[in-house]
Amino acid sequence: MRLPDFEAWAMFAAVVEHRSFTDAARALSVSKATVSKAVTRLEEHLDTSLFNRTSRRLALTESGKRLADHAHRILAEGQAAEEAAREETADLSGVVRLGAPMSFGLLRIAPLIARFTQEHPLVDIDLHLSDAHIDLVEMGLDATIRIADMPDSSLRARRLADVDIHVVASPAYLAARGRPMHPSDLSGHDCFCYSNVTTPDVWRFAGPGQQNVVVQVRSRLTVNSGDAMLPALRAGVGIARLPDFIVGEALASGELEEVLVDWRAPPFGLHLVTPPSRLRPARVDALLDFITRHHGC
Repeated sequence: MRLPDFEAWAMFAAVVEHRSFTDAARALSVSKATVSKAVTRLEEHLDTSLFNRTSRRLALTESGKRLADHAHRILAEGQAAEEAAREETADLSGVVRLGAPMSFGLLRIAPLIARFTQEHPLVDIDLHLSDAHIDLVEMGLDATIRIADMPDSSLRARRLADVDIHVVASPAYLAARGRPMHPSDLSGHDCFCYSNVTTPDVWRFAGPGQQNVVVQVRSRLTVNSGDAMLPALRAGVGIARLPDFIVGEALASGELEEVLVDWRAPPFGLHLVTPPSRLRPARVDALLDFITRHHGC
């Protein structure tokens, strides 16, 4: 049996990550020629080209695109195995790359990271905040937080909690425009829509007697950040559908009021998502376990 050329797979993964033979060689502390020979050796063994090379541009071929994820996993699992062995006898150290939604990351994850880094002073955190859907493997993240229904995929997802959704407006808006009593009443109101979903203006509700209602609302404001809706909500411009972690304080203070309390928008799942491999550095597992215990939802 011929063993896979693990070194060549790892160097191919490094070239994909750095988009350059020169930068990959620098990151691996080897010569550019060593990296080039390893990739050529892999191409000859696979009998396919992995890159289209020109003097100005390096691009993956279709075969290269199909094999890049496999190469990344081979490299990541090798690194994780070595780090796990080292960390059995050493304090946690190194970098953890974590993704999270913008608002949830600022409100809930950033404070946890502050506490975690106090407990583990040798661990560095690279936190990527974005409400856009991201490919954690392509971005080289160790894990990401997602607030969404998780489709079937090769990724591993741990459901931490449900995130409750509230339909809210200011007292001034409700005094001027009236309070909707049924989801269908929303068609006569100005609504704010969150653009990072497939159908921002389609709102679903479950109500008394297991009734399910779907309404299409008029979007007065469409935005890709829930926090950006708050000034317009407070100004009495419209109605929004937002998660508890964004509107909880405003509801408690009376700045905003919940409407349609007998009709609930389906909750979203809060998930901790990791690449397919079960093998991770101890520092990554430590941070994920810390988030699981203290996420506060």
